[in-house]
Amino acid sequence: MKDKEAANSSTEYKIDEDFVPAQDLPLLLDILPDKIRQSLEKSNLSSLIEIVMDYGRLPEARFFDGKRIDLENEPITLGDINYAVNRVGDFTSDNRAGIERTLHRISCVRNRRGEVVGLTCRVGRTITGTIDLIRDLIDSKKSILLLGSPGVGKTTKLREIARVLADELNRRVIVIDTSNEIAGDGDIPHAGIGRSRRMQVARPELQHSVMIEAVENHTPETIIIDEIGTELEAAAARTIAERGVQLIGTAHGNALENLLKNPVLSDLVGGIQTVTLGDEEAKRRGTQKTILERAAEPTFHIAIEILDHQRLAIHKDVASAVDELLRGRALFPEIRKLDKETGKVEILTKKETLTSHGVSFSSTNTPLPTVSIYPYAVSRGQLERVIQTLELPASISRTIDEATVIFALKNYAKQGAKILELAKKHKTPLYVVKNNTIEGIQKALKELFPDIVSDFTVELDVNHSLDKEGALEEVRVAIDKVMDAEKAIDLTPRNAKIRKLQHELIEQYKLDSLSIGQEPARRVRIFPPPKPGDKSL
Repeated sequence: MKDKEAANSSTEYKIDEDFVPAQDLPLLLDILPDKIRQSLEKSNLSSLIEIVMDYGRLPEARFFDGKRIDLENEPITLGDINYAVNRVGDFTSDNRAGIERTLHRISCVRNRRGEVVGLTCRVGRTITGTIDLIRDLIDSKKSILLLGSPGVGKTTKLREIARVLADELNRRVIVIDTSNEIAGDGDIPHAGIGRSRRMQVARPELQHSVMIEAVENHTPETIIIDEIGTELEAAAARTIAERGVQLIGTAHGNALENLLKNPVLSDLVGGIQTVTLGDEEAKRRGTQKTILERAAEPTFHIAIEILDHQRLAIHKDVASAVDELLRGRALFPEIRKLDKETGKVEILTKKETLTSHGVSFSSTNTPLPTVSIYPYAVSRGQLERVIQTLELPASISRTIDEATVIFALKNYAKQGAKILELAKKHKTPLYVVKNNTIEGIQKALKELFPDIVSDFTVELDVNHSLDKEGALEEVRVAIDKVMDAEKAIDLTPRNAKIRKLQHELIEQYKLDSLSIGQEPARRVRIFPPPKPGDKSL
């Protein structure tokens, strides 16, 4: 057994994507028409992902590096498709079939009459080393949820997890194999799952009942399930977890936040409920009376977002992560990263980021980037000075595209406001700043950095005075330019109080001025003196 702390130090990690069992690939090639098979045999098949055959189009081979090649100069005929269909097992109701005792998957496309007019023949691989990054989490006996876009290796990881748990940790493992993707086609499961037992599912819609049957009939310590996607399956998963069985599965969704917004699957991470607070409690929390809170304990203790084949974002405490999301706070999951060149694993954590005020050290002393804040109607200068005074790991973003979080003034973040739409579009957490005072900005920063920012208000009176003097000095310089160039000049956007002072100073010079634009870009425009006989501004 590997040391449970192994993942917390530099370890060797290699995904052997070139490994395809010698006896398996020929079995997939054998179902293809001769002309396509012969064309494929001329290529390097070590990085082959899938072969696509669509009626009336050229057959195509796709590879790991994104490369695609045409396998023939003539379009696929219905005879070519039927040749392949007759050499594979029966297609189930989800239009998938396989080749017995292999991991290869054949999926079909049907026309309106139910006839097969296209095939996707995907190469199945046994890949080792895919869970070295999370070996310590697998050993923990906690329930783990894997998230990520299609093709990032969720099913491959489940297969290796099953083998490691059954063979190396000697646990009783059952794999619920709805589409035979984890343990292959046929009645005998593929060796890739080790000594794990496999339960097949007659129809996808029966997956939830087979999950419950596994617990009731076969006393597993761990159940592995791919693609939890319905309310019944989510309920079955909760039942399994409540019976003390470790559950390791995948679900539709790329990130924890996506899952939380899915009304069908949000129960996997605790669900959401609307709570009405009393006046005193709302005042104490500094929130509205009606808020969103987590409804229950999550089914899964740990959530792992698979960013790509070499990077994982890990939420070790799903309950706390969901609570942070519902409060509008940014999440800082632990990032585990593989260095391709050295094969070393780097672990970057939120705790290290905060305690070092912006610098996080993994085993190779790699710094983490600071939080980038986009201020909307919030005083940029005031915010910047508070950040500098408190020495926070944050910077000011010039555009919303580059921002990690958004700070929006309360009056400009009401229901239906444009900034709320932008935050949703960019999937960026939004923090509401009550007012542009030091206290208001500091309170919002405390929400973002609860472990650093205290309840004591920082003193920035001198800096505030410098801000006012700078704004008035800008007026004096601009007036000189207006007089020389005889054309209007716009000043830097300022808050209402500063603009009022600027207007008063401009009046002393017997010039006209006007506030233009919308917050937070509202600014003062200075007009040149009118020419003789000119009655307009």
